[in-house]
Amino acid sequence: MMHVLITGGAGFIGSHLADELLARGHRVRALDALIPQVHGPDQARPSYLARDVDLVVGDVRDRATVERALDGIDVVFHLAARVGVGQSMYEVAEYTAVNNVGTAVLLEALVGKPVRKLVVASSMSVYGEGLYRDGDRIVAIAHRTAAQIARGDWELRGETGQPLLPVPTPEWKPPSLASIYALSKFDQERMALLVGGAYKIPTVALRFFNVYGPRQSLANPYTGVLAIFAARLLNRKPPPIFEDGKQRRDFVHVKDVVMACRLALECPEAAGGVFNIGSGRAITVRAVAEQMGRVLGVDIAPEITRQARVGDIRHCTADIALAERVLGYSPRVDFDTGLAELADWLSHQHPVDRVDMMRGELASRGLAI
Repeated sequence: MMHVLITGGAGFIGSHLADELLARGHRVRALDALIPQVHGPDQARPSYLARDVDLVVGDVRDRATVERALDGIDVVFHLAARVGVGQSMYEVAEYTAVNNVGTAVLLEALVGKPVRKLVVASSMSVYGEGLYRDGDRIVAIAHRTAAQIARGDWELRGETGQPLLPVPTPEWKPPSLASIYALSKFDQERMALLVGGAYKIPTVALRFFNVYGPRQSLANPYTGVLAIFAARLLNRKPPPIFEDGKQRRDFVHVKDVVMACRLALECPEAAGGVFNIGSGRAITVRAVAEQMGRVLGVDIAPEITRQARVGDIRHCTADIALAERVLGYSPRVDFDTGLAELADWLSHQHPVDRVDMMRGELASRGLAI
């Protein structure tokens, strides 16, 4: 039995991880700021958070709070972060403070309280665009120009002008940081691995792809596209889709993400490693919106906006071979099953639709093209 601290432990992924660790006999403490954008204005302890979780309400940037949360801890899962590509481009100071400075405060505190393992949540966003093939040539770094996007030419193109072929993205692909959020997540994983290596703290970075499942925040319009679509549909409004809806993403169920976290904890060979955690399968955003409507029983077609957001990418799917080989990771929840489970949970929720507010914020700042 170990005593585990989960920063961001009252959130979507953190609360599911707490359930798994408690079921395996560990003691769990959660440090969470309970920010209103995620948890609502009352900032109360979430009803879904297991009663056996010792909740410390506080900010990961506050050294005294972090020191208190670390007391007696054997293992740390660092999930606390501000999440959202679009919002990060105008709340630059807030995202940098929480994600970068918060991680730095935690790491400084860990130097005086060494733990048996540190697992840090990174993100697929560090890749920017995924990996592509141009004929026989692999293209690791690719971009779309603003002029190309403005004329609605959405696909990345090779030397001959033909669209590049997206292929699964492995961990060796160089970062291409297209947003402040992506930059902050890359900093989080690099800082953790550097400090872990220097102070002999076994450290693992997990690059989560698009995580979905019950307990996603339905109040936060900047993250979790499935929750955004659901909030719109349940309020009898069309879910908005940027570009043409044919962009492809990798959706991974929260249960599989929790399994990966547990495996990273239990696997000695994982120390010092960076691993993609996804499903390994691609699906278009438009297909996701249409399927969400079907499982919710809401016959409203998505709105194809043909706008683009600054910092968005076209295609990215996880190559999970390294996680399979080293961690023994194998995703078990197929998308249809996971979406049905999400729909069942959603049927008992009362989502607040803040999508129009989000779109207005982005447009007013020139971040929606």
